Amino acid sequence: MRVVFADTHYWVALANQRDQKHKQARQLREEFRRERAFLLTSELVLAEFLAFFSSYGPPMRKAASQMVEDVLAAAKELQGVKVEWQSEELFKSGLKFYGDRLDKGYSLTDCVSMTILNREGLKEVATNDKHFTQEGFSILIP
Repeated sequence: MRVVFADTHYWVALANQRDQKHKQARQLREEFRRERAFLLTSELVLAEFLAFFSSYGPPMRKAASQMVEDVLAAAKELQGVKVEWQSEELFKSGLKFYGDRLDKGYSLTDCVSMTILNREGLKEVATNDKHFTQEGFSILIP
């Protein structure tokens, strides 16, 4: 089974029709559905997604909130999505990754995501964030 990590950029592009990567994200979502691929994301990614839309006004905030509710419901029902919840161990692992790469522009969310990717042996990331390529991962939204 194909497992892909879904980064903040993927969720933002899906939610925002004005995003320049919206069409690519929708096509990727359809590809995942056809292949019955499994998406792995994290609590931090979902928090970063909500933070991104925090100043977009009530309609977009409502849509973003509903999208996260839908992701959580799908994860609860094991319908093609799993959410990795933050733990002290995961936070500390991400913080170490961050501290080991002081020359990079990675956010803590990126570092935790990369920690999860390495732990799970995954290589594909639904994102257009080139930071992931610097660590040897394949981004699916060029």
